[in-house]
Amino acid sequence: MEMWDQDFVDLIEPGYFQFDEDGLGFFVFGAVEGQIDYRIPDDGGRVEFSWSGNDDGREKSGRGWFQFSSSNSAKGELFIHCGDESAVEIEYQT
Repeated sequence: MEMWDQDFVDLIEPGYFQFDEDGLGFFVFGAVEGQIDYRIPDDGGRVEFSWSGNDDGREKSGRGWFQFSSSNSAKGELFIHCGDESAVEIEYQT
């Protein structure tokens, strides 16, 4: 994550984004966690999502997206409503 270093990302547990097959998912990084509601546009090269959750116990929400950059990674942005935003790069894990 561009905005936060890896020590913060993995503060409570290793940071991750999980996208389930039902259009929902979950993420954790630092003291932030959220439930994801996502869509994949018809071109299939991108995933767009909104999320709601909390940051250190305070209710938060936001949005984000990932562009698939290779067969095992994606780059995108995460936005916290009325707050921070950060570039994010993820690797697929099975």
